[in-house]
Amino acid sequence: MDGKTELAGLVGWPVSHSRSPLMHQYWCKKYNVNAAYVPLAVKPGQVEMALRGLAASGFKGVNVTIPHKEAAYTICDELTPTALRAGAANTLKFVNGRIIGDCTDGTGFCENVLAHGGSIEGTVIILGAGGAARAIIAALLDKGCKVLIANRSVDRAKALVKALKGGDVIGWDEWPARLPEANLLINGTSLGMHGAPSLDWQKAMALAPAHLCVADIVYTPRETPFIKAAQEKGLKTVDGLGMLIYQAIEGFHLWFGVKPELDDELIERLNADLNKQSDH
Repeated sequence: MDGKTELAGLVGWPVSHSRSPLMHQYWCKKYNVNAAYVPLAVKPGQVEMALRGLAASGFKGVNVTIPHKEAAYTICDELTPTALRAGAANTLKFVNGRIIGDCTDGTGFCENVLAHGGSIEGTVIILGAGGAARAIIAALLDKGCKVLIANRSVDRAKALVKALKGGDVIGWDEWPARLPEANLLINGTSLGMHGAPSLDWQKAMALAPAHLCVADIVYTPRETPFIKAAQEKGLKTVDGLGMLIYQAIEGFHLWFGVKPELDDELIERLNADLNKQSDH
């Protein structure tokens, strides 16, 4: 680093699970970009102070992760049409002290599913109604999908349907019985992440049809209990790592003016790092 090094980072609580720093530093080296990407652990309630400080300190921008995406949305001075539609912001660019919010989660998710041979059509069941889930639902609705939303808080799910002007709420205990009509099932929650609670996914997927594609936004571990249960059922699966990569490509381009490509070496490095964590 030197006086000309451009800075970006990740704001979340916690941030220790994220592989975004590894990915962005790999691209900085590969494309000879004089920049650094740093993890920034920010406690709930301190997000605005942190973001304003980073913008004033000359950072190019930041990614925002759990649990700050919706808070970041309300703090932004300007929002892209995609962020407005999703009601959340995960990629921020700082321009002359102003915070401009974008949302790359929905696009990144869809690109990841398609890259794995899945389809974005028909009926989709998504678990969760948080920031990432909201962005994904917005993208799915815009692609003409029928979206069924199951969330532990029914009121939160109903508020989301109202805000997005689309989707249908189903009970948290109801979604397994609705699997036969679905083409895609998404875990849009943190269930199954390292240190987070999980569910009896094998039992829940008992009624899953053979054509069902199952996708998780969690990638630590890469093979979550949700993904493992779907694989044991013989279903097509899409883990969360690709979504992370595709949404990160947009952020790197936004901040540093270079659009990186997905390559095998990056996948190998990410897998090695994830495997190293699972061994401890």
